[in-house]
Amino acid sequence: MKRLLALVYVVLLVACSDSSQVSLSRGATIIAFGDSLTVSLGAKNTTYPQHLAQLTGLEVIASGVSGEQTQGGLARLEAVLEANPADALVLLEGGNDFLRNQPMSAVKANLGAMIALAQQRGLQVILVAVPQKSLFLSDAPIYQELAEQYRVVLVADTLSELLADNEFKSDQIHLNDQGYIRLAEAIAQKIVVR
Repeated sequence: MKRLLALVYVVLLVACSDSSQVSLSRGATIIAFGDSLTVSLGAKNTTYPQHLAQLTGLEVIASGVSGEQTQGGLARLEAVLEANPADALVLLEGGNDFLRNQPMSAVKANLGAMIALAQQRGLQVILVAVPQKSLFLSDAPIYQELAEQYRVVLVADTLSELLADNEFKSDQIHLNDQGYIRLAEAIAQKIVVR
């Protein structure tokens, strides 16, 4: 019965959500979840979760693991959500899967399962699109598909544009301080604090 009620809640949450922004109260907590980009590898002075907290005035819990692939993220997420009651999840994963040529279908399934897990716990989700491995950087199409399927907020094109510009990179796959600040700004634009 509890599972059925949780499922009904998720369906209502998804049906009623505005997928362009999340609305959070002033005391809300956000979990920034992901890989080395969430750790902000390559930054010298700030991380994107720290800057996101400054921009929004909200508590942002950083939960990043360098080198993590989506399968590892899925295995880790439930414990993170259990240990950190929160209102929203910023999900930034997939880059390591693409670098290791993991099947796109598996990456999409893992990301979808993470989104569903967060939604079942009542969290609003902001999904950050990651560029696919190609000559010209552009978002992997699965992110748009997932955003539409689960009706979650999507931060599109930001990482692709930042990683295409040497001014914002510390190396080929990581941002520098300015890049992480720009990433935090793009995410903050998707958050309304009421």
